[in-house]
Amino acid sequence: MKLLEQIKKRRSIRKYQDRQIPLEDLEKIIEAGTYASNAGGGQRSMIIGIRNRELVERLGMWNMMRFDRSRLIGSYVSKEQPSVIDDQTIKSGFYGAPSLCIVFAQKDFLFSIPDAFCCAQTMLMEAFDLGISSCIVSRAEETFDHEAGAKLLREWGVPENYIARCFVTLGYCEGEYPKAKPRKENRSKIIE
Repeated sequence: MKLLEQIKKRRSIRKYQDRQIPLEDLEKIIEAGTYASNAGGGQRSMIIGIRNRELVERLGMWNMMRFDRSRLIGSYVSKEQPSVIDDQTIKSGFYGAPSLCIVFAQKDFLFSIPDAFCCAQTMLMEAFDLGISSCIVSRAEETFDHEAGAKLLREWGVPENYIARCFVTLGYCEGEYPKAKPRKENRSKIIE
């Protein structure tokens, strides 16, 4: 499949089957992230992959602990794949995904957020190519901003000057794979 076709078909998935992804596929997804575009070619992002469903669920609960709905713009994402915006009963920011990647970047680097999200997007495309569903989840900085979170980061060997910037949930879509929403008009133009 051509890349533009993949981009058009890939969707953010928020309902997952109770089936773990293969370790080999997680390794490929992480490898893809290490080849993502990054500022100045500095390769400053760090990726931690997790295939432990209980740990992913605990982190998903932490991700929602300080979620502030008042900062949202818009109030609806999807009926088929509802987000925490749509359904206030969702308690895990990771939607039951069996696997997760956490993208870390240097706290004090000007381009750490763009680098992390380029990394995450590259991992999403590799996951899609492997037949694995995914979703980028933000609120990463807040997820580890407590003693239990700081302890985990120390155990994992995350350098003190690094901060979680985003997550990539990974698993297999529960139910029918969503179709594309119609594209909004006037979102692009070419000036010559």
